[in-house]
Amino acid sequence: MAGLVACYWSTGTEPSTEGLVFALWKHGATVILPVLRDDDDLDWAVYDGPDTLAPGRHGIMEPVDTRRGVDTIRTAALVIVPALAVDPHSGVRLGRGGGSYDRALARVGPNVPTVALLHEGEMRPGLPAEPHDRPVKYAALPSGIRVVPVKEST
Repeated sequence: MAGLVACYWSTGTEPSTEGLVFALWKHGATVILPVLRDDDDLDWAVYDGPDTLAPGRHGIMEPVDTRRGVDTIRTAALVIVPALAVDPHSGVRLGRGGGSYDRALARVGPNVPTVALLHEGEMRPGLPAEPHDRPVKYAALPSGIRVVPVKEST
């Protein structure tokens, strides 16, 4: 495996990403993790092993590597994001309300796979959507990967 993968370090009740991030890194991917900026946008830094993380804002683990800028996600070959729920019909994801990942997803190219990691039962039809919300193309659950029909915004 090679390429740049944007992922996140899970917190709280989110599906654990520690093993995923480590495995991607060990298999040759360059993994970037978000660094929450003061304006709630996401900067990105390279993960270079478990010893290269430190608590950031809100106590979430972040890489201590040089910040690469908010546009770094544009070069990712795969983008993995957190979600509280995903609409199986539209790909709309429900986040924590800060809009950080919607801003990041708006920078991702149309042919890049975007995946939300979910627990079973978190695919929920009829999620509300705001104009700034960005859908994901896939939902990964313990039971398997679901493709969600995404209508690209203009």
